[in-house]
Amino acid sequence: MSAAVLMYTTAVCPFCIRAKQLLKARGVEQIEEIRIDLDPERRDQMMQQTGRRTVPQIYIGATHVGGCDDLYALDASGELKTLLEAN
Repeated sequence: MSAAVLMYTTAVCPFCIRAKQLLKARGVEQIEEIRIDLDPERRDQMMQQTGRRTVPQIYIGATHVGGCDDLYALDASGELKTLLEAN
């Protein structure tokens, strides 16, 4: 399973680390990271796209999953596996 995953992150975000660990445990081989702490324009882009200002903000394919808690809730419900397989 190798879904296209994009994640807005910062260098020292513990929630970003947890989200990446879960995705890798579920078979995601590569995560495209956009470091918003290094590029303020990308932070603005993230906020416009998601309506949120916290990281991580996670996309699987074209689907905005949300943050770390949202990702773990998807996993607990079994929907994360479905979403990863569909992408």
